[in-house]
Amino acid sequence: MNSKTTLSISEARKRIFEIAEEVQKPNTHFTLTENGRPKVVIISVEEFESLLETIEVWEEFPDLQKDIDKVERDFASGTYKNYLTLDEILAKQGYVLADKADTPYGVSRRTHVKSAKRTRRSSGTK
Repeated sequence: MNSKTTLSISEARKRIFEIAEEVQKPNTHFTLTENGRPKVVIISVEEFESLLETIEVWEEFPDLQKDIDKVERDFASGTYKNYLTLDEILAKQGYVLADKADTPYGVSRRTHVKSAKRTRRSSGTK
């Protein structure tokens, strides 16, 4: 435990607004103790939500680290060049893919000249 960020609950009660402001800094947390033993940790909402999201990813993809390690090995050895493309995977699964367009989407190379704004003539007589 870091002595700068470890406080008794009584001390934290006195400094709660300062602590709330301090935990907004990245990777900052406070450990609050009771009778010298860690009891609770204070982190920012942003950090808390990030942790929850990380847990969700771990639950959804339990072998994620193994997959990452395999891809890194494949990249180092050049094996990744034999990977199927997304189009090939989708075609294998029976998805119909749209034909490729003759011209790719993108920004036109033509320059557009904006015409001068015209003023309206009033239709009333004076």
